[in-house]
Amino acid sequence: MKILFVCSTGGHLGQLYKLRPWWEAHERAWVTFDDPHSRSLLRGERVTPAFAPTTRNVPNAIRNLRLAIRILRAYRPDVVISDGAGVAFPFFLVARVIGIRTAYLEVFDRITRPTMTGRLCYPIAELFLLQWPEQVRHYPRGRVIGCLL
Repeated sequence: MKILFVCSTGGHLGQLYKLRPWWEAHERAWVTFDDPHSRSLLRGERVTPAFAPTTRNVPNAIRNLRLAIRILRAYRPDVVISDGAGVAFPFFLVARVIGIRTAYLEVFDRITRPTMTGRLCYPIAELFLLQWPEQVRHYPRGRVIGCLL
């Protein structure tokens, strides 16, 4: 399986990295921000830097949309997996349009209210994973898988 992981650094990257026992067996690439955390954690991985900041930054949203078109056409993953934040949405949009599967993991630390990226990606994600049963209130078709941290 070819996987494209798309996420912000920090906790978002940390949560997807926790899936390492699973993703090590698959071909993969990453799109995340270029900072010391991602360079250290993803040393030896195929990484494309995304444009940051993403929150309320329209120029970077457009840059990340163009990046999504370029990366998804070139890499052709079987699935795009993300847990946010803002960089995820352009990739989910493009993946949906060109027929690439998507899976979104709502983050660990948002138990009683949804994230902005989760709300944006929920309608277009094929698989929506939750870490807390309380999150089902906001995402009725989400599947609770338990906490990764």
